[in-house]
Amino acid sequence: MSDRFAVLQLDDLPVRHCSCGTTRRGFIAESEGQASVHLLQVQDAVTHHHRIATEYYVVLAGEGEIELDGVRHPARPMSAFLIKPGCRHRAIGDLTVLLVSLPAADDTDEYFDA
Repeated sequence: MSDRFAVLQLDDLPVRHCSCGTTRRGFIAESEGQASVHLLQVQDAVTHHHRIATEYYVVLAGEGEIELDGVRHPARPMSAFLIKPGCRHRAIGDLTVLLVSLPAADDTDEYFDA
């Protein structure tokens, strides 16, 4: 590991459950919390939003939809979505997504409608 770069294998990271299914999160510590990269497998995603984080979704595999503020958008490989703070969102379908979060993912910045 260098102080100028970091390398990881996303599919070797531990799996953790999240509001969208399962995820493997990388580069949180290495970026000092400035960003994180996730390998997300969508499963039973729950609508939520963030007050701080901006997220970028890039669909790597599968077909489905990304719901943004109640509007569903088709999602297939190489579809990309910019999700700004306050946008209620969820992924629907059998999707594998590369997700970039700025700043890094923080479970305390996840809000659900009651």
